[in-house]
Amino acid sequence: MTALFATATPARAADTTSAPTQAAYLADRLRENPVYVSDQLPRAVPRSTAPDFARFAKKTGVPTYVMVLPLQSVRQGKELLDAVHDRLGRDGLYVLLDDSSVTDAAAYGVRVPADDAWTVQLYELPSDAGALLSFERFAEVIAQGGAKAAARAEAARAEYEDDEPAEMYIGQADRRNQSFLTGIALTGVPLLILLSAAYVRRVRRRYSGSGESTRSGKGSESGGSSGAGKNSGGRAPRRIPALAAVLASAVVAAAAVALTALSVFDQTRSSGVRPPTPAEMSARVERVAAGLERDPVYADPESPRVLDARARDRLHDRISAFRRSDGGGPVFVSLVPQTYESEAAGDSELFAAAVHAKVREDGVYVVADPGDGTIDVYNHGLRLDANHLFLDLPDSVSLGDSRADEADDHLIGERLDALMTFLDKTPRTDRPAEAFAPAPAPSPAEETALPPLFSTDFWPGLFVGVFAALLLWALLAGMAELVLRRRRPAREPAHRLALTAPREPSASYLRRTAFAEVSTLAREFTEPGGRTRARDCLDAALLLLDGDVDRARTWGTDPATLVAVIVLARAGRAALAGEKADLCCGVNPLHGSGVSLHHVRVSTENGSRRLLPVCEACRNTAIADPLGVPGSLMTLPAPSGGGRVPYYDATDGPLTAVPKGIARLVDRVRETAGVH
Repeated sequence: MTALFATATPARAADTTSAPTQAAYLADRLRENPVYVSDQLPRAVPRSTAPDFARFAKKTGVPTYVMVLPLQSVRQGKELLDAVHDRLGRDGLYVLLDDSSVTDAAAYGVRVPADDAWTVQLYELPSDAGALLSFERFAEVIAQGGAKAAARAEAARAEYEDDEPAEMYIGQADRRNQSFLTGIALTGVPLLILLSAAYVRRVRRRYSGSGESTRSGKGSESGGSSGAGKNSGGRAPRRIPALAAVLASAVVAAAAVALTALSVFDQTRSSGVRPPTPAEMSARVERVAAGLERDPVYADPESPRVLDARARDRLHDRISAFRRSDGGGPVFVSLVPQTYESEAAGDSELFAAAVHAKVREDGVYVVADPGDGTIDVYNHGLRLDANHLFLDLPDSVSLGDSRADEADDHLIGERLDALMTFLDKTPRTDRPAEAFAPAPAPSPAEETALPPLFSTDFWPGLFVGVFAALLLWALLAGMAELVLRRRRPAREPAHRLALTAPREPSASYLRRTAFAEVSTLAREFTEPGGRTRARDCLDAALLLLDGDVDRARTWGTDPATLVAVIVLARAGRAALAGEKADLCCGVNPLHGSGVSLHHVRVSTENGSRRLLPVCEACRNTAIADPLGVPGSLMTLPAPSGGGRVPYYDATDGPLTAVPKGIARLVDRVRETAGVH
């Protein structure tokens, strides 16, 4: 028995030394330093944060031992804290954290409100606060004492029981939304200002005539080309400053949008975690590689043990046998958790490649996760059939089955034994297989850095802003039109309304002017004092529009008819104002009333002349500068579509009767409509 005890004790001691329990390993680390930060979480909790944890731990006022471990390693939190305390043998506050928050805390031999502090950091902080900020809040509540901690915990539970606090940081999708919204506002707001200013000017011109010249023709557009130039020169000083003010407002609005967006959307990172150093990113790989150089089976000491001594010995025997087999070679097994917070971002293939580069020996690298029980196999340089290894590995080995899911150790020992049997049966190849280099893991600094605000979806937002501004302006303009139709401002008398006379009127101008003129005549005619001539002109204008004033604004009404409507409406307005309106200027019917008949040149090429009624301005031009009259002659689009021709040659309708007077024009309209 003495001999058996002597031979068995070294074996157990050797096993304990080579594979210490999780609690014993952590107790040894806390004996060296009361704050232990795992090297498996460099993306979420770099080891360089250990001094910060130690500084916050001092605020508790009691000895505090802090352990930051992967989530898989802290599932049995209370039991783990009890075991670590028993191994360490020191009283104090023991705190366990994962990559995001405090998971468990227990007090041994000291009186502190650990449960209330845990409740406060759970409810008061959002999910993206991070482990360091969570522990800071935890230590702050501990320092407040029992009564205040209990009251704060109750208040936090009541306030955030249904809705947790808003997140502290935004993600990539949130930044794209911010960029998109900024682009929309940057083009939409200035464009809406420009469109609104143009619409307001149009409404003011429609209802007040403030932007047009006066009616009488003295120094106005009604006096022909010379008068128009004079009037334009008079308007320029008023319009140019107004246009400059609108443009300046749009520019200021765009600048305000940009500056406001930069001020409001000022986030630069999606996390408060400081970027890890290269040494922190490679620490775990170096630790595992060093362990595999000593033993082909490396069990993470920070994780619960999933291989007992018997399973470990059997796995060693199977690895040795495979190494001696034909076409076989070394097998390296890493029992290490694979989390996204690790240097490989949870990519077991990338982790295996990094370990292979450190070990510098070809072989089969097996990565078994003691947390979720997955087993991944990667061949680096052995003569094994890659397709068989990749495609034919049973799911019961790589993922496990229902029995493995229910077992605490995921039956990893049994499944690794099955894996070795699978490797023994894997077909050999003539030459070693070359493993593909996996894609590198994302850089922690680049991964948490948000793109600039004026990038990504900012450019599509610019285009959407244009359409949004047009749509909003259309809605606002439609609502304004409804309001204006119901509540029109006080109207000017007919004889004071604006009168314009372009030489080459556009279709849009004719539609807009014809509707305004005939609407004004109809409105003024209903007032007392309506005259017979005004009634005749209104009736004739309505005959040309089939009795519907709105037809003046339709696209189908031809320009000659619109000119005739304008001439009749203006003649009716003149009659209502008590002015003589028997003749209409034959050079440009839009000039208004004619004062006399005169032989005027109508062409500069062949010198042809016609006897036409002329307004005062055209008569002065015919006397002083006969060759200037053709330049004032109104032209309309030719019926055949080939340029423009004098208005009396552009149609055979009622407009041709203009040179013979208003009465003849009215009769011609009635004859055309068949009215007697």
